[in-house]
Amino acid sequence: MDMNGSEIIAAPVDTVWQGLNDPDILRQCIPGCEALEKSSDTEMSATVVLKIGPVKARFEGAVQLSNLNPPYSYTISGEGKGGMVGFAKGGADVTLTAQADGTTLLSYTVKADVGGKIAQLGGRLIDSTAKKLAAQFFTSFGEKVAGAAEAA
Repeated sequence: MDMNGSEIIAAPVDTVWQGLNDPDILRQCIPGCEALEKSSDTEMSATVVLKIGPVKARFEGAVQLSNLNPPYSYTISGEGKGGMVGFAKGGADVTLTAQADGTTLLSYTVKADVGGKIAQLGGRLIDSTAKKLAAQFFTSFGEKVAGAAEAA
């Protein structure tokens, strides 16, 4: 599954970059995130509970940041194992572009793959769930980062 999108965030590029690298902000914005621990500048571990159609699963896995070009872009990738229901793995290329009005355009390209029982649910259900989760994340992230920028 491939997905592209963008979001205007009412904060400067440096503030958005800090948010993308802050486990506390990410934990609050990732739908179903129970835990997100930073083990180094480029590695985190996560526990996320998701409901995809009739299947609810807890995924535990690792997240890595690569292709770092602060404060403009990086690649975030990860793999989560959901026990009996299967696995999910994927990544996103994230790019930040400063806008003339002081806001930031965050663009992303996501590639994801699932296997096991959840893969049997069908591509359309998985795609629509992934799009919904991405929209929830970026809306929440934009609100948190913009709120932090206003408070500063």
